[in-house]
Amino acid sequence: MNDIHTIEANIFERLSHVIDPELGRSVTDLGMITSIEAVPSGTVNENGDGIIDVTVHVELTVKDCPLSETITNQINGAVRSYVAPGSPNVTLVPHIEVSSMPQDKLTSLVQTLKAERRQNPFSKPGIKTRIFAIASGKGGVGKSSVTANLAATFAALGYDTAAIDADIYGFSLPRLFGVHTQPTNLNGMLMPVTAWGVKLISIGMFAGADRAILWRGPRLQRSLEQFLSDVWWGEPDVLLLDLAPGTGDMAISVAQALPNAELVVVTTPQPSASDIAVRSGLVALQVPMKVRGVVENMSYYEHKGEKLRIFGEGGGQRVSEQLTAALGHDVPLMAQLPLMPELRETGEEGRPAVLTPEGALASTPLADEFTSLAQQLMELH
Repeated sequence: MNDIHTIEANIFERLSHVIDPELGRSVTDLGMITSIEAVPSGTVNENGDGIIDVTVHVELTVKDCPLSETITNQINGAVRSYVAPGSPNVTLVPHIEVSSMPQDKLTSLVQTLKAERRQNPFSKPGIKTRIFAIASGKGGVGKSSVTANLAATFAALGYDTAAIDADIYGFSLPRLFGVHTQPTNLNGMLMPVTAWGVKLISIGMFAGADRAILWRGPRLQRSLEQFLSDVWWGEPDVLLLDLAPGTGDMAISVAQALPNAELVVVTTPQPSASDIAVRSGLVALQVPMKVRGVVENMSYYEHKGEKLRIFGEGGGQRVSEQLTAALGHDVPLMAQLPLMPELRETGEEGRPAVLTPEGALASTPLADEFTSLAQQLMELH
């Protein structure tokens, strides 16, 4: 039978590939594995190989961690699937002992993580994250629904996706994603809530958020800074921001905090919406933010094979042409999304309409439109 110490060392190496789903680091790097004890059980098979009980002591970062089962299942799998060199018939039986990290150790870990990040992680040179700020000139055009479904599409396509509900006054992403829990507070560092594959943060996740919010200026900007700097995002491939309608404080704050963000303007077809939508795109004349494109929502309603233009037509194209002329670069009309009752119905149920109940991309024209939009956005310009 293999040397017990070698088995313990090999198991520890295997656990270095088990990743904490919130922090995005291996459980060994985070100091969560405090000891591994391999003990032969005394049962020997006909080949001289036996059964070994492997006890793994795990310290979770927070008591009653909501993802503890995910972590322990991965550890169980890593132990059970281990094949001892030279002893293919040895059987390892895992026993996971879970406790909470001592306060001094947790404090040290959080300080280390904060020291690595130090500031808004999305403004660092060389950051790989593509940042898309979803804006509209007025409310009621389905901007948040577009943000939610686009984020869900990115995640379903395999991108590590995050979304910030930057509409402080009219937050709606928690409802659209079916989120009813608060972010985990890890000694002052927040873990975003993950739903439908998307890491989310919103003022609507916190106690008292149902009360009217009357923030202005500096305090509003500070809320965005906290969402960027006090939340452990890792390094996602895509970050979406659902901006408040109009051209107010938050849009300017986003441009200042995230100069590499790309603006996507959402409008509906009628002139009353498209004329105002142009103004949100023109924010780019005042701040360093590129306008990437236009999305026309509620473009048509399909009834018995006929596309009914309930809200008129041409608004998205008008916004595209006016912004292209004003900004001096191509601002294309990237998508024309249909008016669909199921978009509202599934959203109210807490599932983005582009997804099946199992979380995969649906085989629908709507999902195809969002997939095309996501692919266009990820093209380098």
